[in-house]
Amino acid sequence: MADRFWFLFFAAFYCLIGILNASAGDSDPVYRACVEQCEKTGCVADQCFQHCRFSSSGVPVDGSWYMQRPLYWQWKQWDCQGDCRYFCMVNREKERETIDQRPVKYHGKWPFKRVFGLQEPASVAFSALNLAVQVHGWVSFFILLYYKLPLRQSKKAYYEYTGLWHIYGLLSINAWFWSAVFHSRDVDLTEKLDYSSAVALLGYTLILAILRTFSVRDEAARVMVAAPIIAFVTTHILYLNFYQFDYGLNMKVCIVMGVAQLLLWAIWAGVTRHPSRWKLWVVVVGGGLALLFEIYDFPPYWGYLDAHALWHASTIPLSYLWWSFIRDDAEYRTMNLVKKAK
Repeated sequence: MADRFWFLFFAAFYCLIGILNASAGDSDPVYRACVEQCEKTGCVADQCFQHCRFSSSGVPVDGSWYMQRPLYWQWKQWDCQGDCRYFCMVNREKERETIDQRPVKYHGKWPFKRVFGLQEPASVAFSALNLAVQVHGWVSFFILLYYKLPLRQSKKAYYEYTGLWHIYGLLSINAWFWSAVFHSRDVDLTEKLDYSSAVALLGYTLILAILRTFSVRDEAARVMVAAPIIAFVTTHILYLNFYQFDYGLNMKVCIVMGVAQLLLWAIWAGVTRHPSRWKLWVVVVGGGLALLFEIYDFPPYWGYLDAHALWHASTIPLSYLWWSFIRDDAEYRTMNLVKKAK
């Protein structure tokens, strides 16, 4: 669970970031007038959008675009409001640049440049790389356990936390998948899936941290530890999705769970004689330094690379090192158990 040392930071701040309802950019009267005019006429300057053309009854004159386009175009194509906001933002930022004004946020986000219809291309790319690292880490963990380390006569692994890490691998893959989707298209559904996946992973890694650092092996004891945390996380996710998406509350929940597991792993790394404990320290310190990207937020360079994208980039080597620790832990525990069995 120590792998979430960095993820505790990731999830804690990933949960706290949230999309704000109003920013300096979308409060700008020039921008607001541009969007309002675009939604009426379907044009921004000389650029017009087919899906902004409506009949008197409010129906698109050529029918819904998603009924005419193949599946891959459905994701790439933006709706009328999305295109109006984007091109009004681009034009407004060009005007601000001519008078030496810094970029500002629009609807809680910096003014990114789209690439193939992707809203935040750098964050999408780094999320995809994190996803690849998680898949590689999980597969390499599986190969180590069942093809390289000795097995019991029942063909089961000696490592007592095998099943727990398999679940962790699946939850991590799920979280990074939805992270990539969310950054490619920020809509209500992708936002909720991304945040819910991050909270679920953070809650599970807290469970895993408790079980591993306290060496809880009894199934009944594991259930007693996991049940209240699972109940709390499930309730929190349901609250966010079906009652109120409260960013402030979500931030507090994520920080509490993140700091709790951080302390657990830090204390354990300080008292254990585990041969790979140095990897825990690297992940913890590296995760803390990576947080600086989130704290010292700055506009995207060249319209693509912002602090949040760099934070995603920094988690790639940390994720790789964390899975390396998990494999080392599996090998360390297996060798000890094999010696005791002889």
